Formats: sequence, structure tokens, C-alpha cells
Amino acid sequence: MFEPVEAPEAATEPVVYEQPLNERMRAFLRLEFLWNQAVFHCSSPNPWASRAAVDSLLEILAITARGDSRGDVLKELERQMNLLRDYQNRPGVDGARLRAVLATLVRRREELNTAGSHFMQPLRDSEFLNSIKHRSAIPGGTCEFDLPDYFHWLNRPAAVRERDLDEWMSRLRALCESVSELLWVTRENARPKKETAPGGVFQITFEREHPIQLLRIELPGGSELFPEVSGSHYRCSVRFLRWTGVQARPVQPQEDIPFTLTCCS
Repeated sequence: MFEPVEAPEAATEPVVYEQPLNERMRAFLRLEFLWNQAVFHCSSPNPWASRAAVDSLLEILAITARGDSRGDVLKELERQMNLLRDYQNRPGVDGARLRAVLATLVRRREELNTAGSHFMQPLRDSEFLNSIKHRSAIPGGTCEFDLPDYFHWLNRPAAVRERDLDEWMSRLRALCESVSELLWVTRENARPKKETAPGGVFQITFEREHPIQLLRIELPGGSELFPEVSGSHYRCSVRFLRWTGVQARPVQPQEDIPFTLTCCS
């Protein structure tokens, strides 16, 4: 029997939809999502949560296997620090807050440099994690009869699983927390603007001299609308759709749609 679940409270907070406009930002958002998911599940003693945490960890390893994630993060840290330093002598800037943000970015850079370029190699060389990764490609491939050693680990005391998860997560912490910090700075540096989409469609053209990395579209909590974004870092089209349930396709509204747009560079 399923356990009864309390009904969620009605959504009141605004809902923000984010659209990355380059490959680096796309990878950063995925890493942030997977890291938050892993951290959430690591805090639970339930074996199913441990499974979910391991799945998130393996997906982080898969993303970082393509390209030089550490190098991309270090470059973005340097870029953001240079941008923030330019604000130091401008009037109206909160100097104490700016110095605190800069100090945090410097600390993240030092942690990544200290970790070295092969900081994830122990995870990639782990026979235990590799066996789970290979079986994960098969639907239901991590069942107890497929991976008895994984099933044994999942049935060990919660404190033992927590210790192992903490060790694995510590290998990724410098990278993933740097990504989270960079995304926070990117979001905070931009100013939201009220816009209206005539007939549910809004076109955006960006200045080539000021490339945009991330779009943020805010709608009221509880709204039946959601945005669909297409385009590139030169121009974008935002089309709003109305949710009509899981049995029907969303439809485009005919009325004008007010929303809040933030273009993050």
C-alpha cells in the first residue's frame, strides 16, 4: 500500500524558468541541478535516497567527462572577478558586499587549483561505481540480482552509506560549489525588467558587444502558463503556452502575457 502524502500547499511564490544560451552555461545549470539533487538525497538515511544520490553522482561524472569542466569553471571565475573589480570604484556600489563576493570567488578558485586536474580520477577508477554506471544503461539494470554488491551496500547501516557518500561528494564539492557560486553571481548581476508578450509571443535581440549567457523568465506562482524558448545568444523567441493537463497538448494563449525578463551576461 502507498503511504498517504499530504497535499502540497498552493503555489504563491513566483516561478522562474531559465534558458542557457551557450554550452558552458548549459553544463553549469545541469551540474547545479545534479549537485543540489545529490546533496538533498545524501541527507536521508533511506536506501532509496542513497540510490538517487549515487545516480546524481554518476550523472555529474558523465557530464564532466566531456571537455574540461575544471578549466571552464576557472575561466568563468576569472571573468566574473574581473567584472566585479571594475565596479569597485563606481559610485553607489556597496563596497563591503562587493569585497565579500570577490573573496568568495577567490576562495573557490584556490580550492579548485588545490584540487588539481585529476581530482575526480578516484571516482572514475572506482570498480564499485563503474559497475553501477554500466548497469544503469539497462532499464532496471541495478536490481539486486544484477548488482548484489550494490544491494549489499544499500542494506548497510545508514551511517556507513553516509560516510561513503560524503567521501565521494567531497571529490566533487570544489567544482560543484564553484559552479553554484558562479550561477548566483550571474543571476544577481542582472536587473529584471517587466515585459509583455503580445499574443503570447516575445522576440528578443541581443547586442553583440554584450553577449547574454542566461535568460530568466518569471511568472506568478500558480499560473497555468509556461514559456518555451528557442534561439541563440544573438536572438531568442519566447512562446508562452497554457497547461491543459497531462492528457492534452498545451495551447498558445491569444491574449497579451505580462512577465518579468532577466538577461544575465
